[in-house]
Amino acid sequence: MSDSLILFNVKSSTAIITLNRSDKRNALSRGLIDAISEAFTRALNDDGVRCVVLAAAGSVFCAGMDLSELQQSIDLPPDQSPVWDDAYRLAKLYDQIYAMPKPTIALVQGAAVAGGAGLITVCDLAIAAPEAKFGYPEVRRGLVAAMVMPHLMRHVGERTARWLLLSGDLIDANEAARVGLINEVVPGDRLLDRALAMAKACAEGGPQALAKTKEYLRQFSHQSLSIEEAAKASAAPRLTQECQAGLRAFFAKKPAPWIQG
Repeated sequence: MSDSLILFNVKSSTAIITLNRSDKRNALSRGLIDAISEAFTRALNDDGVRCVVLAAAGSVFCAGMDLSELQQSIDLPPDQSPVWDDAYRLAKLYDQIYAMPKPTIALVQGAAVAGGAGLITVCDLAIAAPEAKFGYPEVRRGLVAAMVMPHLMRHVGERTARWLLLSGDLIDANEAARVGLINEVVPGDRLLDRALAMAKACAEGGPQALAKTKEYLRQFSHQSLSIEEAAKASAAPRLTQECQAGLRAFFAKKPAPWIQG
């Protein structure tokens, strides 16, 4: 496991997995995705761990996928592009966290957007500081947030999901709590204490009962797309001319070509 990309600590039977790429706004590089996956596997296999808290170092929780890696692949022909593998890697991580038999809690101290907001939706519970922001700006780059759609809709319902996904607007922590994206808004200096208290409450349940409850919750809210289908739905738009033009404009800090006036 790459200690430079994540930190792994256990406190009071709770594993605290911290994204540790603050210099890159904790963007989801291939290496960070693999490190998070390894950390969750470690927590799963540790019988002393009853709950998992997902946190992040720095002022930003997660800015989404690493666009610098995507930028490197823009001009590659489709048969050489890594976008398919990249999408599948992230889709597998989302499913791994969502299917984790131990309760998971997202601790959000700052902005969580795009793939970073997706991480929040696949955790069982989520708390955030007042300054946290949430959003799905993918359409503004010509991308499609296909992987997170079913997870987002479970929390906020279709009407709110449509607004977030179609507008790309960000919402603050209070609005996120109001629509059901997170459970509570907590002062930043109390976030970890509150997360540990929630983890302790969950740990009072029997391990097998908790695992079975999560299994049934997953079955009752079964999504229509498989991991592979969700990954393909997310990756395919990245190869279109529209998306490539949108990304080039974004990297050049210019308006997307479809924006009028």
